[in-house]
Amino acid sequence: MTLPALGPALPEIILAIGAIAMVLIGAFRGESATRLLEGAALALFALALVLVLSGEGKAVTFNGAFIADGFGRFMKVLTLIGAAAAILLSSDYLRRDGTMRFEFPILVVLATIGMMMMISANDLIGLYVGLELQSLALYVVAAFDRDNAKSTEAGLKYFVLGALSSGMLLYGASLVYGFTGTVTYSGIAQAVHGGHVGIGLIFGIVFVAAGTAFKISAVPFHMWTPDVYEGAPTPVAAFFASAPKMAAMAMIVRLFVGAFPGALHDWQQIIIFMAVASMALGAFAAIGQSNIKRLLAYSSIANMGYALVGLAAGTAAGVQGVMTYMAIYLATTLAAFACVLMMRRDGKPVEEISELAGLSRTNPWMAFALSMMMFSLAGIPPLAGFWAKFYVFLAAIDAKLYTLAVIGVVTSVVGAYYYLRLVKIIYFDDAKPAFEKGDLGVRAVLLVSTIFVLVLSLVPAPLFDSAAAAAKSLF
Repeated sequence: MTLPALGPALPEIILAIGAIAMVLIGAFRGESATRLLEGAALALFALALVLVLSGEGKAVTFNGAFIADGFGRFMKVLTLIGAAAAILLSSDYLRRDGTMRFEFPILVVLATIGMMMMISANDLIGLYVGLELQSLALYVVAAFDRDNAKSTEAGLKYFVLGALSSGMLLYGASLVYGFTGTVTYSGIAQAVHGGHVGIGLIFGIVFVAAGTAFKISAVPFHMWTPDVYEGAPTPVAAFFASAPKMAAMAMIVRLFVGAFPGALHDWQQIIIFMAVASMALGAFAAIGQSNIKRLLAYSSIANMGYALVGLAAGTAAGVQGVMTYMAIYLATTLAAFACVLMMRRDGKPVEEISELAGLSRTNPWMAFALSMMMFSLAGIPPLAGFWAKFYVFLAAIDAKLYTLAVIGVVTSVVGAYYYLRLVKIIYFDDAKPAFEKGDLGVRAVLLVSTIFVLVLSLVPAPLFDSAAAAAKSLF
């Protein structure tokens, strides 16, 4: 028996070895190793990032279950950035609140290995292995503040609904295997070549879509999102909103584009439904929210709907739009959660939107950054969020999905209401007492994310060109 070539999976292998070493260090040194393990996690992410960026071309290993290509590298870069930001955002917050334990950075690293496996999965078994590795770590992270009833409730809800979605995914995968005779994406694509899709295979695609939609909190599998975002510690919510979304969206894109190109018109209807429902619910349900984390949860649901518009097109331009959208969404979401983490008075976090009143007079820099993120999420030109929506809607129009594009524009206008309401509160309401000075890691994430969004607003071409080159590797 010959051993598989491990080169394509080297970033994941390095992270796995590092995670084992971190577990041993934590077991011997206990809580005193927390700072060391945080630094080790950041170093591992940096090393993995270098290895990912140094990759070239397309390579397959583990009997075709794992693929490294341009699309995977692009999405892995976003995932690693999101995971590293989660470590920076969590460090001082969890330590100050007494919930920091040495296991946290280890769990983030383990979840990231699962995410990178999800991105590179090239068959249904590899997809499930990566998804479960990510999910098992995230179940624990969601309930990390175990003495807090809300956090425990968030973890339990995420676990129960996550187990349900995994069951649906497995059932769908078994149907796909049963009707095609293979679990590899290329084999499935060959089996459904020419659009000969039986009713059994359609059922399999529906169940697979349902299981994967849970991971990006697309409607109607979104029900866990507001409660988990509100109940989990804020840095954990920031992690859930960033890195796992990158990996799950990459997994869905590769699955449908790679395995079911011959069944485009069948799965396209499922994706269109999820996109429309997610955009509509995210736009309307967020209007009445008073807690900023719940508002960002509904915003996340809506944003996943906009990204799915690009996938619904089923073209290289559509995938290019999805990748551009996810990169800009990552930066804006991390900046928004960094601002939420800076909302502290008397040593305690505050989460009510009304507490932002008059922020422009007490902290002009934070007010400017948060306002820019809200304008960007609303899609106000010429900010980066406008280009994100422009590219996915353009791909939908090119694919003659005119109604979908129009619905997307209308829900964007509705969603702009609650984003602009925050800006109005920040700049025009009577000032509340000033917030405490933010932690260094939080301020660093906010600064870098804000600069990234502003630069992309002026020069979006480099990101768009990179996404275009990466998208071509799927087709």
